[in-house]
Amino acid sequence: MKNLLSVLAISCMMLFGMGNITAQSLTQDQDRPEVIAKTKVADLSSKLDLSGDQQRALFRAYTAHESNYRKHVKGQDIASPKVQADKKKFDAVLKDAVKKSLNEAQYKKWLSLQEM
Repeated sequence: MKNLLSVLAISCMMLFGMGNITAQSLTQDQDRPEVIAKTKVADLSSKLDLSGDQQRALFRAYTAHESNYRKHVKGQDIASPKVQADKKKFDAVLKDAVKKSLNEAQYKKWLSLQEM
């Protein structure tokens, strides 16, 4: 009877522990550059009526932008001239990639969305 009780207790602890581990991995996944880029592109797709090629190009641009931000801007001293220069450079690269991917009307609408 003691063995049955201890086996039951151990299996309950493992069951609750697995749920906790799964919840932690979901929160970590939400912070990845690919997930953030996918969310942004999905939002833009509904607002700008993007084609498949445009979605892929914007996904690549936003993924690169988010990765560069993480490496060089986030967690750094924003007042630093180097960090400000990096931020401007990455924003300019994103803007250029978006301009190449969208048509004129879509690009104007994208600019107005960025100002909000």
